[in-house]
Amino acid sequence: MLVNSRRKTRPIFLGKVQIGGDAPVSVQSMTSTDTRDVGKTLAQIRRLEKAGCEIIRIAVPDEEAAAAIPKIREKIHIPLIADIHFQHRLAIMAIKAGVEGIRINPGNMKKKTIPEVVKAAREHGTVIRIGVNAGSLERDILKKYGGPDANALVESALGHIHLLEDLDFDQIKVSLKSSDVPVMIRAYQLLSEKVDYPLHLGVTEAGSLMRATVKSSIGIGTLLYQGIGDTIRVSVTGDPVNEIPVAYGILRALKMRMIGPDIISCPTCGRCEIDLLKLSRAVEKRLAGRKDYLKIALMGCVVNGPGEAAEADVGIAGGRGAGMLFRKGQIIRRVKEGDFVEALLTEIEDITKEKKEA
Repeated sequence: MLVNSRRKTRPIFLGKVQIGGDAPVSVQSMTSTDTRDVGKTLAQIRRLEKAGCEIIRIAVPDEEAAAAIPKIREKIHIPLIADIHFQHRLAIMAIKAGVEGIRINPGNMKKKTIPEVVKAAREHGTVIRIGVNAGSLERDILKKYGGPDANALVESALGHIHLLEDLDFDQIKVSLKSSDVPVMIRAYQLLSEKVDYPLHLGVTEAGSLMRATVKSSIGIGTLLYQGIGDTIRVSVTGDPVNEIPVAYGILRALKMRMIGPDIISCPTCGRCEIDLLKLSRAVEKRLAGRKDYLKIALMGCVVNGPGEAAEADVGIAGGRGAGMLFRKGQIIRRVKEGDFVEALLTEIEDITKEKKEA
């Protein structure tokens, strides 16, 4: 299946954000703050919004956290999802407080309480995400399959889906999370053959930034390339703002959404005569959070540098203490190494301005 041949899913809406159908793949994250601390939670969400997060999820472990939702909802600009476990009353409180969606695992709520949650969701136009997790599967399913394999995840998800469908509710999206990348990939593949609900992709408990980037790029990237997936989250231990550039990097690499700067740089070798690592870090820092797409080449020598720079909107091909500034393969001028960053940024601003005026 080609990357531009996406599986067609039924559209749902989280506020004004469409998930599924012909909508682009959206980028989600989850706060790591205590939801009851409204100030810290809002500060983190604003940073996530600035980085490009399009949907945000918060943990709602108790009534105090649920009571904080209206104060958070009124001061953010992206859809808000409440993450609920065990207590159906918290789900109903969150729905009435104005969240656009809730994430629940019906398997860890009492079955007799689910109709109450669905009733509230229907009345308020709230989306329900069925969040199946390898770490919290039903005991009978675990026993049947001998562990949390892909078939076990799918059976659990289908059971929850049918539960909501029997209540005549279809504003559903589904996730099948596992820290085992092959299991996660296979589970989504199997479920995508059985239902047309939008799928939220992610590798759970993926670890620190480097490990999470590797696991998520393989797991999420493989599925997106096969046309599976409508929304994604890269789970990173620590500051969730770090998740956003990785998510957009996956989408850019697959040419699914050309958002943000695409910085290419060579791995360096014995021919490199400039501090390319320092240059790359400085450019990445200065361009962090930008939404407009540009391809920027940072090359350490003149062997491959001019050729790679020719494919980029703008680039530097370095030499000893200096380099050539390129724009679409054309040399602009010679630049001293100490002026690389400012020269690139000046050129980037000019290109951005020209695109807006075109």
